[in-house]
Amino acid sequence: MRELMLAALDGDAAAYRRLLAELTRYLRPWFARRLSPSHASHAEDLVQETLLALHTKRMTYDRSRPFTSWLHAVAHHKFVDHVRRHAIRPTVPLEDDAPIFAVDDSANAADRRDVDAVLTQVPERTADLIRQTRLEGTSVAEAAARHGMTETAAKVSIHRGLKSLMSKFAGSGK
Repeated sequence: MRELMLAALDGDAAAYRRLLAELTRYLRPWFARRLSPSHASHAEDLVQETLLALHTKRMTYDRSRPFTSWLHAVAHHKFVDHVRRHAIRPTVPLEDDAPIFAVDDSANAADRRDVDAVLTQVPERTADLIRQTRLEGTSVAEAAARHGMTETAAKVSIHRGLKSLMSKFAGSGK
């Protein structure tokens, strides 16, 4: 979605239409999960309010930051405003408290998709080395051993892969 947002900011009307369509498909279930069944009909209103806010505030998006984080912040604020405006007070029996305390990793999932999309720009082994050492916290020695290579070769592969990604995205304005 980030690429579509950047293209839209650069004036690509087709990219903006695709972005709005993807956001609509993404936000409907996002809001539906947060609303009780008695308020499920409010999801579409929240989607429209969020799309309007994104349209109005699109020039405040920092191109160097992840798009999904910005999107979730706007959507969250629209949700909170909606709950306050409608005085929705969720009540859940104590035996059904698991959904309240469950971890919402939808933002993490979107961020993972963004990272996975970026890592397709480098060879598979390099992408795996970057994932292991930069995201999962594996040592370079452990990652190198998993790939049957020396630690030095792994460091060089990681360095070249990151350098390649930086030059691709710095040159394209992404």
